[in-house]
Amino acid sequence: MNVKRPENVTPAPTQTPEQQRIGTNLSFAVSEAYKLLRANIMFSLPNDGDRCRVLGVTSSLPSEGKSTTSLNLACSIAETGKRVLVIEGDMRLPTMSKRLDVPKTPGLSNLLAGLCSGNEIIHRSGLVDGLDVMTGGDIPPNPSELLGSERMAKVVEALAKGYDYIIFDLPPISSVSDALVISNLIDGMVVVVRRDYCDQQTLAETVRQLDFHNVKVLGFVFTYSEVLKKKYKKYKKGKGYGYGYKYGYGYEYGYGYGHNYEAAAEASKKKPAKR
Repeated sequence: MNVKRPENVTPAPTQTPEQQRIGTNLSFAVSEAYKLLRANIMFSLPNDGDRCRVLGVTSSLPSEGKSTTSLNLACSIAETGKRVLVIEGDMRLPTMSKRLDVPKTPGLSNLLAGLCSGNEIIHRSGLVDGLDVMTGGDIPPNPSELLGSERMAKVVEALAKGYDYIIFDLPPISSVSDALVISNLIDGMVVVVRRDYCDQQTLAETVRQLDFHNVKVLGFVFTYSEVLKKKYKKYKKGKGYGYGYKYGYGYEYGYGYGHNYEAAAEASKKKPAKR
């Protein structure tokens, strides 16, 4: 299967309202948080030369911010000069076309069903150079079967020749099995957890399912965290920046990264999340 990156595609001149929470529109604090997430992920993955890294981003429940996290993480990686492709693996509830103002169809489902070629469904994101996207396409009756098919494996193998990183935006684990079906094709999974929304029992079940399928959990991204009252201090020689490991930001999003899911699970037992 021959799949190439799109050439000479002009990015969208204006951004949609959905784009205002992704890409270069982020505040300094949120942008730095994604750089920390990027660094942790890069150090967590084995150094296999020029081999493409394939990541999955999922959550326990819907509306935890996994799609926003997928795109912003991809932007952060692309800013380092890497070639990155985000694949909308959530074919049941596709939203990427609205977020990025790219064609909704054809997409991944159409490709896996043999209704189009790979070159028809890869689009420049319009966010940063080096970042491409593949939408979910038409909603299929059998998304789990398509993701777990031999053709899906061949698609990933072909795409890996043209990218340094492939990021799958996957459905919530507590809702459907899609994220687990494709787990044999990814190098690791990032789990998005929304503060005061995902309960302890549901998160524990998510971790159990990932562990049962031998999925390498790269870490947790905590969204909608509380806003820190202290403002960021300007950098001063010998004093560094005025922030620490945990992050809380203004606007609507806050991100924190934990690269040890046992520690995260233990912390959740001590302080259960509120519904």
